[in-house]
This record gives sequence, structure tokens and C-alpha cells, in this order.
Amino acid sequence: MNNTIFSFPKPANEPVKGYAPGSDERKKIRQAMDQLLAEVTEIPIIIGGKEVRTNNMGEVVMPTDNKHVLARYHKVSEKEVQMAIDAAMAAHREWEETPWIDRASVMQKIATLIAGKYRYLINAATMLGQGKTTMQAEIDSACELIDFLRYNAFYASQIYSDQPVSDAGTLNYVTYRPLEGFILAVTPFNFTSIASNLCMSPVLMGNTCIWKPSTTALLSNYVLMKIYKEAGLPDGVVNFLPGSGATIGKVAFASPDFAGVHFTGSTGTFNGFWKSIGENINNYKTYPKIVGETGGKDFIFVHKSADARQVATAIVRGAFEFQGQKCSAASRAYVPKSIWNDVKNIIGDMLKEIKVGDVRDFSAFVNAVIDEASFDNCMRYIEHAKTSPDAEIVFGGTGDKSVGYFIQPTVILAKDPHYKSMQEEIFGPIITIYVYDDDKYLETLELCNTTSPYALTGAIFANCRKALRQGAEVLKYAAGNIYYNDKPTGAVVGQQPFGGARASGTNDKAGSYLNLLRWVSPQAIKETFDPASDYKYPFISDAE
Repeated sequence: MNNTIFSFPKPANEPVKGYAPGSDERKKIRQAMDQLLAEVTEIPIIIGGKEVRTNNMGEVVMPTDNKHVLARYHKVSEKEVQMAIDAAMAAHREWEETPWIDRASVMQKIATLIAGKYRYLINAATMLGQGKTTMQAEIDSACELIDFLRYNAFYASQIYSDQPVSDAGTLNYVTYRPLEGFILAVTPFNFTSIASNLCMSPVLMGNTCIWKPSTTALLSNYVLMKIYKEAGLPDGVVNFLPGSGATIGKVAFASPDFAGVHFTGSTGTFNGFWKSIGENINNYKTYPKIVGETGGKDFIFVHKSADARQVATAIVRGAFEFQGQKCSAASRAYVPKSIWNDVKNIIGDMLKEIKVGDVRDFSAFVNAVIDEASFDNCMRYIEHAKTSPDAEIVFGGTGDKSVGYFIQPTVILAKDPHYKSMQEEIFGPIITIYVYDDDKYLETLELCNTTSPYALTGAIFANCRKALRQGAEVLKYAAGNIYYNDKPTGAVVGQQPFGGARASGTNDKAGSYLNLLRWVSPQAIKETFDPASDYKYPFISDAE
């Protein structure tokens, strides 16, 4: 038996490759894209390590070339969902009894495979299937995914070593048990790293799971499943279920063995999950853990002391990188009148240079939104702004879905701070700006705080320290991640733990020990070396 007491050291963040012209990584990412484009990948259901095919098929197409089919996948029915639950429960005992150092070692092997052997394949799958530029894929499906795996092992070391005090004659300690049942991981299209982490965080802590991947991220997620297998993850620990979320949720939430859900997606879907869990609460063996990161209406709030070019850069990067399809993307901004014209002109100059195009064109800064439904939703907001007396289109405002789901980066100027695109989540390359009187800074801060039900990310730009402090105080509940003089996107594992409150989720902070704590059930143990042999205490006496 290995009785080594080991703690993983705090890792460094994975370096980001540049993909500059002529570089080795640029050549390799093109080779990986060519490999995936040359075939239509068949994606099976994977249950207990075995491939299952229902022949009820769906297709995965490229967002930037919507006639090109990347993959065809087999859809689950209720039968396969129950099979997956059974497989997860069958694997549970052996996996929870596996020493945590062995579980963490599997995570390290996955990270090593992605950092090296599979880096370009997973990035290429993310680019083609999810419409990301090379850089957006690199920081997601390579760097952040690797960071999650490595940092989580470090955080697990901290959790397992956190032990209570023992008095003389006793030994006190805490064991951190996995949850008593299976975890349902429901993952989004926009980050391959999040799709991995929603499964791997519970798995590291000894849980088994059933995984409902996003249909529009199936290609990269299937690559992940194959990497998990190669890294030595035992069969049944993660079960891969392409198909309808409603079908999967119906069976999972009705199961007595349901122990928790790890979710990233829309607020409405998460609310529906919570309701279903509540309706089934008497059926469960244990109270389920409900962990979710949901919608956002992320803001950039600008004080008159801010630098106009820095503000414009934050707006362009924060709103238009990955077509605004980040939970943290800047979606509304509040700019004082005194610097608005400068900010507007600089944004305009930048947008004249920005190219919208296919992911295979490395000169494109903006690609396509994920699918036709997203395109149509974004265009509805744009068309509304064109006809509303309370808004005007300042830049952009056009889209074309004939080849791919392309929308030009769009800036809407709102004359009413409660105009619909100032309040509602859009999830596209659209930002709405409200221009306020310079002397109404505090009043407008309160508008920002109360306008939206969400509280995920936000940014405050000010070179006046008092204004920065005032903004931080008014907006302290308006964002789970707040940025001073920076765009509200780009949280890095180990540096900015990520998550929001209000209608943006349970704020369990992915990329920190706080999230891992949600996937364990601590048990306190006391051992007494000289047990009492008389019921009497010293105070029990007639004597004075």
C-alpha cells in the first residue's frame, strides 16, 4: 500500500501559443482542421465504456459553413439514459474507493495529452464545430481546460489536508466522501473547457456522472471522451449522452440515485431543473447538490476620468470576441457624454479594420454565431432597434446566413436606459450603449445595478480612485466577477474564480476549491483513546 502523504504543488497556467504566420503551431492546426474536414465523424453514445448506436441520427454542421456536415451523432432515448445511470452507479463504488492521488493522476494524464498529443485536434474541433478563431480555441480548449485539470488537483490537495484540531487523548479528522449517487453534467456549446470541467470536477472528487453535451459542441466533446479513455479513466465513470436535454433530464431527475447537477446554460433551463428537482425531492436518497452558472447581461461602466481608447478597446474585445457568445461578454455599457464621441469614433475606426469570416481565415477577428436559431434571435434585436424610437444602430446592424451564420459587430445606442437590449440577454455580437450626463454618475450606477436580473461579470473604467471605489460599492452585488479598467471577459483559472449570483447562477466559482467542495460530503470522525468508564462528572456531589 502506498502511504505517501502527497500534495500537488500550485501549477503555473498553461502558456498560450501565438499561431503567428510561419509558426509550427499554425501549420499543425491547419493539418488538424484538414483531417476533420476530410471526413464526417460518426459520434456514438458511450455507456460504461461501450459504444451504443440507436440509428436515430442528428447532424453537426459548421457555423461558418452551414452546408458542411462535420459529424453525425446517435441520439439517446429514455432507455439509454437509464442504462447510463446504471453504469454510473455500477462504477461508483470502485471509483470512490480509488485513492484520490490515483484519481488526480488520471486528470494529470488528460492534461498532458491535451497539452501535447491532442492539442491541435481538440482546438481544430472547437474551431470548426463551435466557430472559434484560433486564439479563442487555444485559450479555451487547450489552456483553460489544462488549467482546470491541473489546478483542481492542487485544490483537492488543500481540501483533503484541511483537518480539525485533536486534543490529547483523541484523534479528530474529516473524510471527504463523494456524493451518494450520480452527477448529471449538462454542458454548453461555447467553452470546451467548461464542458470538460463540469464532468471532471465531480469525477476528481470520487463521483461518477452522466454527461449531456451540447449538440453544437459534440465534435470537440467526443474528442474529449476518447482522450479520457486513453488517459485511463475507468469505464462508466463518465457516460456520454448526445441527444435531447428534456429526455435526459426527465429520466435523471426521476432517479432515486440522482445526487447533483453541474450546469452551464440559460437561466430558464436552470430554473426548470430546479423545479423538477423540487417536485421529485421526496424520491431522492439524499438532497441533491444544484450547481449552475447561467445567464448574464454583463456591463462596462465608464467614469468621465477614464481613457477613451482603453474604453473603446474593452468594448470591442469584450463584446465581439467569439461573437459575444461568452457568458461574460460585454452586452451593455454606460458612457458619460464628455467622452462618448471619442469612444464612438475609436470604436468606429476599429470596426472598419475588423474582418468577419470563416474560422479557416486566420485574418478574421469575428466568425459566425453558433446556429440559425441564434442568428435569427440576434437579428430580431437588430431589426427592433432599427424601428424603435428609443434606439439607433451606430455600427453594424446587418447579417447573412446564406453561407454561415454571420452577423456584423453591432453597436446600438439606447435613448432609454431600460430599452430591451439594455436588459435582455442576447448572446451575440451586439452591445447596447447608454450615454449619461457626467454629473449623474452615482444615479446611473444605481441604474446599472437594478436594470438587469443578472449578476455575472462587469467592468468599471475610471482613473479617479474615488469614482472606482464608489462604483465598486454600488455594484458589489451586480457581478460575481468585477474588473477594474479591463474588459469583463477572460477569467483565468487560479487567478479569477468564475461565477455570478442573482439570475446568473449559484456562484460556486469554477476554477477554485469552492466548486470542488460542492462535490463532497464531509464526515467528521472522532476516536477516543481512553474512553470514560463512569457516567459521573466531577460536579455530581452533595459536598460543598
